[in-house]
Amino acid sequence: MPAIKKIAKNIAQFILFLGVGLGILYFVYSKQQAAYQAQCALDGIPTEDCNLLDKVLSDFAGANFYWLGVVVLAFVISNFSRAARWKMLLKPMGYTPKYINLLFSIFIGYFANLGLPRLGELIRATTLAKYEKLPVEKVVGTIVVDRVVDMLSFLVVFAIALVFESDTLLGYLAERGSLPGKELLTNPIFWGLSLGFVGLLVYLFKNRQKFSNNIIYKKISNILKGLIEGIKTISKLDNIPGFLFHSVVIWLMYYLMTYLCFNAFAPTAHLGPQAGLLVFVFASLGMIVPSPGGMGTYHAMVVAGLSLYGIDAGDSFSFANIIFFAIQIFGIVILGLVSLVLMPIMNRDYQPKTSK
Repeated sequence: MPAIKKIAKNIAQFILFLGVGLGILYFVYSKQQAAYQAQCALDGIPTEDCNLLDKVLSDFAGANFYWLGVVVLAFVISNFSRAARWKMLLKPMGYTPKYINLLFSIFIGYFANLGLPRLGELIRATTLAKYEKLPVEKVVGTIVVDRVVDMLSFLVVFAIALVFESDTLLGYLAERGSLPGKELLTNPIFWGLSLGFVGLLVYLFKNRQKFSNNIIYKKISNILKGLIEGIKTISKLDNIPGFLFHSVVIWLMYYLMTYLCFNAFAPTAHLGPQAGLLVFVFASLGMIVPSPGGMGTYHAMVVAGLSLYGIDAGDSFSFANIIFFAIQIFGIVILGLVSLVLMPIMNRDYQPKTSK
């Protein structure tokens, strides 16, 4: 019965997040369809011959697949470096997992994210822990540290974008009158809930002995301990230059995935590296909302980013779909399935050297 409840919960969660993603995608599509039809009217094209979905499919079929292949290659290279960096985080704890297991776990995590948004990282951790016989909470701790480093890296990229494209970005903000999320930050309900959450955390911390036998408390406590140990590993790294190198490679490849994809689509082929940087920042913000692989939110932010450079609604929506589905299909789905098949085969007789 517990297993059935867990399956039902996962299915419900999948339907919820998929619904959110599809809902946002439909909203973006409807908005761009209206803009596309308005442009068609100006160009004298009949409404019945002006369908955005047909345009997207036609544009995808006409994309330059050489450049799409290069984009997928950049995605793969970024994960080679992510696996190497993850190995560095595990080493100070005394764990030396096989590199290929790290790589497979990452691809399986991405694949899982398509169906269970935000659970991919947990599946990534449990997959590695299973084959390397490692404590799950400590592996989760290193993944949290990995994501904290990613967030810091994104802030650096965002700062660089501000330096090189400040005029474009400030023009965007001036046109809309305010920063995105300003209404939320001035909403008393938001601050009330935030203060209530902080108060709850303080209460739980002060009464931690009272809840020490609670199974949920224990799980959260173990994860936090793993996180703390993971953070400590950064100070114990024996190859900090290598860690920084792989961090740069990861984000350089992420940037190139957006910039190089411009060449795959004629309406964006003229855009330069600075435009690629700002569109990449917008796209990264779109991946934060929990939906399958960023579906919908990614599209909305890419469309917004491209609009800064005069790319019309139809073409920007087509570009968002071209890069999104190229990476999802040729990167995440294929490599995820390959990893699911090969990982048990390559670990059939494997015995980890070190486990604590």
